[in-house]
Amino acid sequence: MPSLPAIEKDVEEKAKRAGDHGAFDAPATGEHDPALVAYCERLGDDALILGQRLSEWCGHAPVLEVDLSLANLALDLIGQGTNFLGLAGDADRLGFHRDVLDWKNCWLVEQPNGDFAQTIARQLLFSTWQHMLYQRLERSADERIAAIAAKGVKEVAYHRELAADWTLRLGDGTEKSARRMAEGLDWCWRFTPELFEVDEVLIELIERGVAADPREFKAGYRAEIGRVLGEAKLEIPSEQRPILGGRRGHHSEHLGHLLAVMQYLPRTYPDATW
Repeated sequence: MPSLPAIEKDVEEKAKRAGDHGAFDAPATGEHDPALVAYCERLGDDALILGQRLSEWCGHAPVLEVDLSLANLALDLIGQGTNFLGLAGDADRLGFHRDVLDWKNCWLVEQPNGDFAQTIARQLLFSTWQHMLYQRLERSADERIAAIAAKGVKEVAYHRELAADWTLRLGDGTEKSARRMAEGLDWCWRFTPELFEVDEVLIELIERGVAADPREFKAGYRAEIGRVLGEAKLEIPSEQRPILGGRRGHHSEHLGHLLAVMQYLPRTYPDATW
């Protein structure tokens, strides 16, 4: 794990880049390619919502080093979300002025933080999937998506490593930490099937070589999660009724509460400049 001074420096640099709307500068796709717009919204919404969730830990994490690490992850994700939403249209408008039914993120990222173990469980399940996805999107036929993925895959590799490390610490720690980690995994597990759901939009983009087919790495994903949990002396949660619909705008009540906080200032003062 990086040293505390290194983390502090990285957080400062990422905060500056996030304030500049990320390092990737490209024109929006426009309405001429609705499938590509929809896909970029999904990728952007996943990253932005999870970034907002992780930012809620700022000042509340168990120790200072973890506080800075989670802030670092949040800034990475917000930057990725901004870049993908920038391809879909106006990133600020999409981020701050859409109603809850217009968001296309998966259910997993909008789930409440819960305790620290639940946050780590959510991060492990999502970052493992996101890392495998970005690895394949580096070869996307759309050069802009490939560029964002190439930058993001390096960041997400760290997210995945951090989540796996803490899963091991908590799972193979005390009786209480192991129980909480198991409970966090059990809460989040029902949302993982949605990560591999494929619809007409995705099929079209897969055929065009733009999108990655998540079904191709589903077995690898399950094997990797099983490996990490095995080392942590944790069981893979039992299968549950899957929760789907986020890609179609169907969400839990948790997303509405999150957006109320995230969108408060831009909606209250729409003409404000910074």
